[in-house]
Amino acid sequence: MSVSMYEISVPMFINMLENLSTILKKAERHAEKRKIDKDIFINARLIADMRPLTSQIQIGTDMIRLGIGRLANVKAPSYKDNEKTFSDLQKRISKTITFLKKINPKKMEDSENMEIKFSIRSNEFKFKSGKEYLTKWMIPHFFFHVTTAYDILRSNGVNLGKRDYIKF
Repeated sequence: MSVSMYEISVPMFINMLENLSTILKKAERHAEKRKIDKDIFINARLIADMRPLTSQIQIGTDMIRLGIGRLANVKAPSYKDNEKTFSDLQKRISKTITFLKKINPKKMEDSENMEIKFSIRSNEFKFKSGKEYLTKWMIPHFFFHVTTAYDILRSNGVNLGKRDYIKF
């Protein structure tokens, strides 16, 4: 028996987004408890040439929202990338989870064999199969941005551990 594209993606993405939401709550409580300006965390970067926390969450949610939309052949909602607070980021995560929960697994049947093409700015991307797109593009990019968000907060003193990142 094979595992469906839906089964290996949507539940995992929902779980990790829920974990990311919990991590953000912990960071916000940390800032409040220590009387740290929350904007410090919101705008924090691991290093000067990397994107800040807000961008990590925006890109991570975009990766999933747009990617699952492509694989399910449904129109993904559009987001403005204007989040400036923990509350804004939580809303974005929540909207992404809501979108994912509305995906009917049947809509993703046979998506492992579909060709995927899209553009980001002037860059064209082409994947010979949905399976390749999911495993070589979506999953690695998503986890890169979630991990980077975690690392930004951890490097700024938020008491996070592996159990905050991996919960099910």
